[in-house]
Amino acid sequence: MKPATAGSPYRVPKENDRWRSLGLAAAMHAGLLAFLWVGVHWQNTQPVAVEAEVWDMKTQSAAPPPPAPKPEPEPEPKPVLKPAPEPKPEPRPVPPPPKVAPPPVATPPAKEPDIALERRKAREKAEKEKAVEDKKLARLKLEEEEKQKEKEKEKDKAQKLADKKAKELEQKKLDEKKLAEEKAREEKAREEQAREDKKLADKLAKAEAKAKAEAKAQAEQKKLDKEREAEMRRITGATGAGTSGTAPKATAPRLDTGYVAAITKKIKDNIAYSGGDIAGNPRAEFKIEQLPTGEIISVRKIKSSGIPAYDLAVENAIAKSSPLPKKKDGTVERDVVAGFNMKDLP
Repeated sequence: MKPATAGSPYRVPKENDRWRSLGLAAAMHAGLLAFLWVGVHWQNTQPVAVEAEVWDMKTQSAAPPPPAPKPEPEPEPKPVLKPAPEPKPEPRPVPPPPKVAPPPVATPPAKEPDIALERRKAREKAEKEKAVEDKKLARLKLEEEEKQKEKEKEKDKAQKLADKKAKELEQKKLDEKKLAEEKAREEKAREEQAREDKKLADKLAKAEAKAKAEAKAQAEQKKLDKEREAEMRRITGATGAGTSGTAPKATAPRLDTGYVAAITKKIKDNIAYSGGDIAGNPRAEFKIEQLPTGEIISVRKIKSSGIPAYDLAVENAIAKSSPLPKKKDGTVERDVVAGFNMKDLP
């Protein structure tokens, strides 16, 4: 073969070992056909039929263990192909058709004996009856459970109703107890108010009686004063007929306003009166007679406020204020008139 020159087309070179490749391919195909033939003949074995009779169905014996599998034949070693001279090409052999294994022969089932058949039927009948009885018992049990649940529900409902009634009864008792306590408190308050009203009425009655007595005493005192003045005028007119009448008139000494204010303040601090809102500003005046030590000898009302309770409270305060304050020089006035306005109380 001529070598390719520059510019000439490329040509595939011829192979010199062509016959050698064909020989190797034929050998490989022959080995593969031999391996397939051996495998098909090795697996084409007929099953062995085994017959057995069972006489007692209650006795259950273990099935015989399956036969141990035959050891697989070791594959034949592949022949080592030696290089041979290039033979002439031979036609490819056609492999024989694979052999199909015949179908396994079905083994007829062994016929059961009559006693075993009867026992089996009896056992199946007993199992069916037991299944029916079990279903019946299960249904009865389910119904019983449902009835028990209904009873539990009714019991819970009755218990809840009883608890509710008990709570309502307890609440009713508490309400009645509270109502009774409120009535008792109201009754006690009414009794206390009645006692207070009675005490106040007694005080007012006493004050009115005392006021009447004082009024009577004042009327008698005025009557006596008038009689005394008349007697004094009669005596003065009798004895002073020769007098010229030019003598200066006697004047009474004026009281210290600070001294009277101190006495009034002490008495006001001791007045205990809460008569409520009253129109106007009632005023009560009292004439107080005292010793040089400030001890009160007597108290006489010269002007009433129109409220007996207030007059009594002022009179009690005057009695509590003994001894009364003195002047700066340590002396006192024997008679002091003090007035007390209700709106001026502390």
